[in-house]
Amino acid sequence: MAERMRAVQYGCGPIGLSVARLAAERESFEIVGAVDIDPELVGKDLGTLAGRESEMGVAVTDDAEALFERTDPHVVFHTTLSSFRRAFDQLTDLVAAGVNVVSTCEELSFPYSREPELAAELDRLARESGVTVVGTGINPGFLMDLWPLSMTGVCQRVKSLRAVRIQDASPRRLPFQQKIGAGRTPEEFQQLIDEGTLRHVGLPESLRMIAAGLGWELDEVTETIEPVMAEQEVSSEFLTVTPGQAAGVKQVGQGMIGGQARITLEFQAYLGAPESYDAVYISGTPDLEAVIPGGVHGDIGTAAMTVNTAPRAIAAPAGLLTMKDLPVIICSP
Repeated sequence: MAERMRAVQYGCGPIGLSVARLAAERESFEIVGAVDIDPELVGKDLGTLAGRESEMGVAVTDDAEALFERTDPHVVFHTTLSSFRRAFDQLTDLVAAGVNVVSTCEELSFPYSREPELAAELDRLARESGVTVVGTGINPGFLMDLWPLSMTGVCQRVKSLRAVRIQDASPRRLPFQQKIGAGRTPEEFQQLIDEGTLRHVGLPESLRMIAAGLGWELDEVTETIEPVMAEQEVSSEFLTVTPGQAAGVKQVGQGMIGGQARITLEFQAYLGAPESYDAVYISGTPDLEAVIPGGVHGDIGTAAMTVNTAPRAIAAPAGLLTMKDLPVIICSP
C-alpha cells in the first residue's frame, strides 16, 4: 500500500502492547486508536502503557464503534482471547465495522473443525463486508504449522511430519509460568487440566492446518497433557519449584491415518529445561530436519507475526483465511 496502514490495537494486555509497540516503530503503520474494556486502562496513552519513551497521542477507549467511525482503520490487531467461540462476537463486530482483522486468537488459526458453523458464519460476514480475518501468532501461526508446511515444498513425498517446541520457561512472564502449571502439585495440575485452564491452545488447529495443506484426511486427532515433574529445585524470578511439584507441561498432539501417527506436534515448556529449541522433522523423499537452537521467543515472535501479517491480510481476498492461504509473510518495513 502506498499510504500508511491505519491500525487499531484491540486488547491492551502484554501481547497487545507488544504488538502496538512494534507497529508504532514501523514506517508503514500509523496507530490511530486502541480499545480495551479495563477501566484502569481507558483514557491512558497507549505509548505510555507500551513502555515507550514518549506518548503516542492515542488514548485507550472502550467505545470501539465510535473509534472506527472517527479513524476508518485499515486493520485491527485483535489480541484478547484464545477461544474462538468466546471471541466470536468481538470478531463479528469488527467485521461489521468494515475493518480487516489480524488476531492472535489461537483457535481462530484453523477453526473449521472445532467450530465449523461459527467459522462459516464469520467467513460469510467477512465476505459481505469485503474484509479479511486471519488468526496468527508464533504458535499456532508459524512454528508448528506454517513452517513445517513450507518445508514440504522441497519434498517429492511426505510420509510423516513431527514438530517440536521445547522452552525453558524460567525467563518468561509470570502469567506464562502459571499457565503451564509451574509449582503445582500433581493433584492441582490434574485439576487444572480437568477444568480446561491448563493447556497450550492451538495444537489441534495446527494439526488440522497441516493436514489440510497436505490434502490428508485425518481419521482422528489425539491430544495428551501431562506435567513435567521437577527432579531438583528450580526457580525463576517469580517461582520456586521443589521436587514433587510440576515444573511445567508436556503436551502432544497427533493426527492419525490408518492407525498411524502421520503428524506429531510436541510442546514442552517448563522451568529448568536444559535447552530451548524449535525443530521440524519430516520423513519423506528426502528426509528433512531443521532446528532453531534457543528457539524463537514467544512474545517477540507473536508480535512480529501479527504485525507482519497485516499487509498480506489487507491485500488478501475477503473472507476468513488461515496462514496457509496467504502469500509468504516477510518482515514489513
